[in-house]
Amino acid sequence: MAASPASVGVGARSCETAEQTREWMEAIAATARSSRPTSSTSSRIGCGRRWTLSGWSACAVSPWSACSCCPQDHWPSSLQEFILTVRSLVLPREQKSPQSFLPDSRVASIGTVLAQGMNTKKKHEIETLSAMVDAVARSCGAKTVVDVGSGQGYLAQALSFEYQLPVVAIDASSHHASVTNTRAERIKKHYAAKCVEKQQFTVPRTVTCHVLSSDTLATVTLDACQDDHGQHVTKTNNCTETSPQNGKPNHSVPHLVLAGLHACGDLSVNMLRVFASCEQVQALVSVGCCYNLLSEDCYTDTDTCPGFPISKAAKSSKLVLGKSIRDLACQSAERWRNLTKEMALQNFDIHAFRAAFQMVLEKYFPEVSKLSPSIGRQGKALRRQRLRKVVESCSATGKTDDLSYSNPKEQNMNTDGSLPTDPEGAVRCCSSIPFRGDTYSTSGVDESFISKVNLGSSDIHLDECYKFTLFKDFTTSAFGRLGCGFVEDLHLFEIWKSVQHFTEFIGPFWCLRAALGPLVETYILFDRLLFLQEQGSAVQASLFPLFDPAMSPRNMAVVAWKLTGDAL
Repeated sequence: MAASPASVGVGARSCETAEQTREWMEAIAATARSSRPTSSTSSRIGCGRRWTLSGWSACAVSPWSACSCCPQDHWPSSLQEFILTVRSLVLPREQKSPQSFLPDSRVASIGTVLAQGMNTKKKHEIETLSAMVDAVARSCGAKTVVDVGSGQGYLAQALSFEYQLPVVAIDASSHHASVTNTRAERIKKHYAAKCVEKQQFTVPRTVTCHVLSSDTLATVTLDACQDDHGQHVTKTNNCTETSPQNGKPNHSVPHLVLAGLHACGDLSVNMLRVFASCEQVQALVSVGCCYNLLSEDCYTDTDTCPGFPISKAAKSSKLVLGKSIRDLACQSAERWRNLTKEMALQNFDIHAFRAAFQMVLEKYFPEVSKLSPSIGRQGKALRRQRLRKVVESCSATGKTDDLSYSNPKEQNMNTDGSLPTDPEGAVRCCSSIPFRGDTYSTSGVDESFISKVNLGSSDIHLDECYKFTLFKDFTTSAFGRLGCGFVEDLHLFEIWKSVQHFTEFIGPFWCLRAALGPLVETYILFDRLLFLQEQGSAVQASLFPLFDPAMSPRNMAVVAWKLTGDAL
């Protein structure tokens, strides 16, 4: 095995040993505790009032400079120091090739048949991860790969057909198992037809099981792999909670590699525990995701082991993250850097709408508000609606080469560059609210309180009207999601008007929080790495940036192997 890439740190920092990892984590914990007011979130726009007191809001924090951790000369020294400290503690995420980890690894290009159903991101992940898993399996002499959280079987099928590895695919969804089986048989026919010589192709064995603990995962893994020594056939099993056998050697089970592509929440952590406790599991390649769904020691009242923290050092530090801060670890600074300014500002609008909607709930539906309800991906749906309307407008006018706009003025201008002022040329925004000169009326909002509102004729007021119509659309959609029913006489405009001034702080404030995202993810990843390092000298573990972070933000793989027998 090549030198541990975990030894590559930032500046003088390293995570090659348990002691070095602990020191790095302690530095992150100290920064996280001091940044608690910024990392914590508030659904109320009123937080902007408090944040202005820090003096940072006046420095025009850019989404791109904050998320990329690039301090600007005109920023206050305290803000510059904050950004530089965060940057110094974040684990490097630039993609590295599997060959830099294992020189004899090969990356097989996935053909069109195997790649059917994959988008560009998934194809990139499967090609790279399957190469790493194959190289690790060959290096440690493992005979079988267990794909945990296999989904529709993309990774399992790549390992089976491109690398001829026996695979057990475990997933909670019976539908996914059915799709995996059907797809595998179709791919098998294609590969068999391509072979000049007769070659026996095996398809992944599928196991349907809702894994709630490491004991369950160990039991299901060993049961699925015993007796046949990895010669798998298509089979779907349902599992129940049974007594785990992971503490007892089972010589009928071949050496295994646990693999997982974005195994969600605690599932990635359960893979680590099974690797540490199960003799048959010789290696692990795991890329986690959904840190917000991790169970946390201080927040989970169950008898099961929490997903965070798992290392002894992290437990003793008593650092509590909470869901809001774990949400930050799911952010992608790399994707933010690739956004256009208009798209970034639209994202901030969505945050403003959600905060203002919370104020609507608190005023008119306090019982619902107390439940901290999830309204789904209303923002994503709204962005799609906006883009669809722009595309339709551009198609109608023949301007299909420009499908972006920065404000309602640009999309509603007359051909001579002026804004329409007569009723026939009324400006219409995306929710069918007509604008006429310096007034507007709403369709779908009670005329008794907002039938005519004088907003002036400036571009600023036009933009305010436009933002309100979008907020109304957002609110209507969210009410439908919550089953509250839209109340016609809600004074939405009054609420929006009372908070609109503070929406300008949301972008900078959100960006400062998002800048902490890679720091929080680094701490969570180090917790997992340190758990493995605490197992002793018989276990080697590394963190490896396997994917392009701009394409796949959760790109860090936990790679571990046991130094026993002939392994490595």
